[in-house]
Amino acid sequence: MLKIEEYRQIIDEQIQMLGGMKRPEGLYDPVRYILSLGGKRLRPVLCLASASLFGEYSAALMPALGIEVFHNFTLLHDDIMDQSDVRRNHPTVHKKWDNNTAILSGDAMLIKAYELISKSPVGVLPQVLEVFNKTAIEVCEGQQFDMEFEKTSDVTEEGYLDMIRLKTAVLIGGSMKIGGILGGGSLRDCALLYKFGLDIGMAFQLQDDWLDVFGDQETFGKKIGSDILNNKKTFLLISALNRLEKASKKELLHWINRKEYEAHEKINAVTRLFQEAGVSEVLIQKRDDYFTRSLENLGKINGDHEMKQEIENFVHKLMARSR
Repeated sequence: MLKIEEYRQIIDEQIQMLGGMKRPEGLYDPVRYILSLGGKRLRPVLCLASASLFGEYSAALMPALGIEVFHNFTLLHDDIMDQSDVRRNHPTVHKKWDNNTAILSGDAMLIKAYELISKSPVGVLPQVLEVFNKTAIEVCEGQQFDMEFEKTSDVTEEGYLDMIRLKTAVLIGGSMKIGGILGGGSLRDCALLYKFGLDIGMAFQLQDDWLDVFGDQETFGKKIGSDILNNKKTFLLISALNRLEKASKKELLHWINRKEYEAHEKINAVTRLFQEAGVSEVLIQKRDDYFTRSLENLGKINGDHEMKQEIENFVHKLMARSR
């Protein structure tokens, strides 16, 4: 049985060997660029690990690679919509090239993802495509909700949690369910893998919200405070608006509506208001609830005990980053 870290190495090697991406260079250089920036490779790694719970991971290799290409496609387009300058401590594709290049290269990545997913064994391809198609459209739905949230102040904590479930968590759940299908897992075990991945995804996104304000930029890989500067309706902001007293809430709304400001001044002021509202503690409790529930579902899954332990250790390490 391979270790989680070995699965990551396998994915990295396969990404470097991706074929059919030569000319025109203007289309494929941005694809190679964003895929070369690394990252945790969380989704394909968990896909391979899920397959290994029940058998060989080999049938899941190309689909797992397709999932990683799809994930990076969503990041490429999200960075345009969010006007982000930095991704994994490097310039985003639309900054290094331009918006039109980023859009078209992203489109090519989506097609490449489907090409790789379709290399699933014929006997389970319909099931894999059903999960992937449902997941892919839900990611788009989540992104649309995210964009709509930017235009309204009437966002609830429940609405936000539903948005990140769609935008982020379903792809982790779907990756694990696809891995389980390709490894030969039962319907019950594949459903539990999906629930585990969904709750882990929720915990990870809440952790990212926290890190964007309270984390370390070198570790996080993105500019600290970017959500504050972009007035992103994160769990922290929504909770603060619900919990602050009148004067403090008015001050927070002032910073949200203000057009001209020094970036560091706004980040410091909004962070102080978050601390006053105690929303860091609220988020941490919510995050830990999801994480605990995910481990409970992992414990119910049949399969190789050592691989289950590998998966548990892997997600524990990810949750511990920059806490």
